[in-house]
Amino acid sequence: MLTLTNEQLDWLLERIPDPPKSLKGGWAPEKKRKVVQGIFWILDHGAKWKDLLRQFGPKSTVQRWFQKWVAEGVFEKVLRDAGHCVEERDGYRLYECFIDGTFSEARGGGDGIGGTRVGKGVKLMVLVDARGLPVAVDTTSASPHESRLVQRLFNFMLTEQTPERLIGDKAYDCDQLDEELAERGTELITPHRANRKPENVTQDRRPLQRYRRRWKVERTITWIQHFRRLCIRWEKSTRLFQGFLHLACTVLLLRQVLG
Repeated sequence: MLTLTNEQLDWLLERIPDPPKSLKGGWAPEKKRKVVQGIFWILDHGAKWKDLLRQFGPKSTVQRWFQKWVAEGVFEKVLRDAGHCVEERDGYRLYECFIDGTFSEARGGGDGIGGTRVGKGVKLMVLVDARGLPVAVDTTSASPHESRLVQRLFNFMLTEQTPERLIGDKAYDCDQLDEELAERGTELITPHRANRKPENVTQDRRPLQRYRRRWKVERTITWIQHFRRLCIRWEKSTRLFQGFLHLACTVLLLRQVLG
């Protein structure tokens, strides 16, 4: 079970807006704290909303505010703020970045779901720096090939700088992707597929030595999957599922910044 430290929770509460005050008054700070803790409990345990513990308040209230904050882009903004904190403290290590994707089964139906050989679901795409810190994350249909989803990650970067090198497995061995990244100033490093002809070889042994460190993105994906709500998509809305993903990555970055 994962936990939030008081320092991490206070950091989140500072950046999550309070509900507007009504004639009946506003929220007590403790109520907002319980709501955020309840959302994190759902993310951590992978439970359904109906199973939320009473200590976090009415389940309908916690779910309603989660949906409202997602609609307002709060968790996306919080993740970007966490990325800024990393840049201000130690900075991202962008001299080599790693990319990979993982599959999450979708059982709730809804938008943004695609079929694969193992069933219907979504892909979680993750780009990390040399230390394994998330630099960009995305969730989309599981149908498209992973090499076609890289550009979407570049549209959601937590840093203004472009990675010097992007390292992936054979799934990203694509000449078109290589050219597109080169235009951004990024070198693509991937092992070649077995069906590539010798005259079309574009990689040599020296850059491919960096491929040995690709375990860093696999480790980060494992960290993300420790948040059980991301292992199976129960939300009918891609945006709600993405809200959980943004919160999970925020926590991973806060552990680097705040410990």
